[in-house]
Amino acid sequence: MPIDLPVDLPVDLKDESQDLKTFILAVPSKGRLEEKSAEIFSKAGLTLIRDGARGYRGEMAGINSVRVEYVSAGDIAARLAEGSAHMGITGEDLLRGEIADFNSAIHLVSPLGFGQADVVVAIPDGWVDVTTMNDLADVAAEFRARHGRRLRVATKYTHLTTDFFARHGADDCELVQSFGATEGAPGSGAAEAIVDITSTGATLAANNLRIPEDGVILKSEAQLAASLKADWSDKARAAAKFILTRLEAYQIAKKQIKVCLRSSPGMASPILKPQKEIRELKEKYDAKLVDMIVGSTEQGGSSYTFILPANQQAAFMNDMIGNQLFAIGEVSKPDFLYFQRCEMLEHLLGRLV
Repeated sequence: MPIDLPVDLPVDLKDESQDLKTFILAVPSKGRLEEKSAEIFSKAGLTLIRDGARGYRGEMAGINSVRVEYVSAGDIAARLAEGSAHMGITGEDLLRGEIADFNSAIHLVSPLGFGQADVVVAIPDGWVDVTTMNDLADVAAEFRARHGRRLRVATKYTHLTTDFFARHGADDCELVQSFGATEGAPGSGAAEAIVDITSTGATLAANNLRIPEDGVILKSEAQLAASLKADWSDKARAAAKFILTRLEAYQIAKKQIKVCLRSSPGMASPILKPQKEIRELKEKYDAKLVDMIVGSTEQGGSSYTFILPANQQAAFMNDMIGNQLFAIGEVSKPDFLYFQRCEMLEHLLGRLV
């Protein structure tokens, strides 16, 4: 059952006599990623405190067991891969692109809704006969037969590119490691095609490159990710429980509303039957009953409180108020919605052995 109240901080996480930094959270050290990371934690009631504007360490207010480390987005992926950080925020492209054993090393806890960009294959505009990856595979085979070498693809996403090209039968390609300005590789003669990340495609277009119809490798965004190789002690798990419970409660509440339906004095009080009407409301509107008071007309009538998705508000209210089942419908926006189960935590613990 959801509750619209903050949970108490476990004693072993807030006791000021303890200074055991048993949980390491790695966050981006600068730019928009740092700002958005701090913002999303703050909105979830988890304030990050940095040691100075340019400091590389910090803490989470009120939780002595958590140490925050500010590092580059690429280094966060490396820290998670080696297990020297328990959780971190970085782009999914970096996690999948730079960690060879991604599936066994990393658990994606939650997408965070910012930092969106696509990892794509890009080819020269002049390749008018190449519209799909199958076409590119054919061109690569012809290129090798004609020139005696493989078609070169510049990228920093070697793992993602290798897997993607293999799935499309484009085996006659050679990956060329890129360390920056990848979009310029075809123009400079360093490669014939590229795999790079783009938000709008404007840079690709400026360099006379385009994306094949099925050339999107990954739709990436910032992720809260957990390391499966870190030391998940009891205190580290307790810190994760508190952080993920708060974060999930905030994320759920963003998309939900709370509606209190009441009959007015003198109005016949409707009684919603749990085995029928309430079940039907759950199926029709995903409306969860969280509180009810059944009273007589003389006592002021009945009231029922529901939590439901915000995009169902108009239809739900029309059904309940418009059809005169209830006289009053009060709508509010909860800050947090806690459930008995935290799915983020359960999924993480299910990966830890």
